[in-house]
Amino acid sequence: MSILVMKFGGTSVANLDRIQRAAKRVAIEVAKGHDVIVIVSAMAGETNKLVGWVQETSPFYDAREYDAVTSSGENVTAGLMALRLQEMDIAARSWQGWQVPLVTTSAHGSARIEDIPTDNILRKFREGMKVAVVAGFQGLSPEGRITTLGRGGSDTTAVAFAAAFGAVRCDIYTDVDGVYTTDPASARRPASSTASPSRRCWSSPLSAPRCSRPGRSSWRCATR
Repeated sequence: MSILVMKFGGTSVANLDRIQRAAKRVAIEVAKGHDVIVIVSAMAGETNKLVGWVQETSPFYDAREYDAVTSSGENVTAGLMALRLQEMDIAARSWQGWQVPLVTTSAHGSARIEDIPTDNILRKFREGMKVAVVAGFQGLSPEGRITTLGRGGSDTTAVAFAAAFGAVRCDIYTDVDGVYTTDPASARRPASSTASPSRRCWSSPLSAPRCSRPGRSSWRCATR
C-alpha cells in the first residue's frame, strides 16, 4: 500500500471552484495507484469569521467551546472535498479529528499531537476507500473534548499524518511562491530557502518547526 499525504490550505480551497481544482489534483495521484490522505484547512476567511462569532456571542472566554466552534470550518471543507471526489467516482470519505482519532494534549488553542492511531483509516483503505479527507487543525483531548493545534495547525496535521502512516511523500499546496525562512506576508525582505526537501518543509512559513518535528527524518516533503 502506497500512501501519499496532500495538504490544501485555506486559499487552495477558498471556494467551490478551488475545491474542484484541488480534487482534480488528488484524482491524478489516485490514478497513479496511491491511497491518499488529504488534509484540508478551513476555506479562506472562515476561521476568522468563526472567531468573530465567538467574540460577539459572549465576553467570557471558554477555551473548550472556542475550540469546538473554530475547528468547525475544517469539517465543512472536508465534507465538501469528499463529496466532490465522490462525484468523480473516487471512493472518498471525510474524517474529523475525533474520528481518526488524532489524540492531543489538553492545551486548548495550542494542543500538541500525542498519537495518531492508523487502524481505522488503514482498515477503510483495505475495504476500498481511496481517499481519506481529514479535517486539519483539530484533535481530541484525553478528556474527550475537541482541541485545536494553533497557528499552522493544518500543516502540523499533514506532517504528523505523513510520519504516522509512513507516507511516500507529503505535498503541501500553498499560495506562497517558493519556500522562505520567515512569513513573506509579514517580513520586509524574507529570505528564500534552497535547502533539501525535508529542510525546506521545516523552513516554510506555513510549516513551522513544531509541525515538522514529528517526522522530519522519515518521509519526503514538497511544497507546491
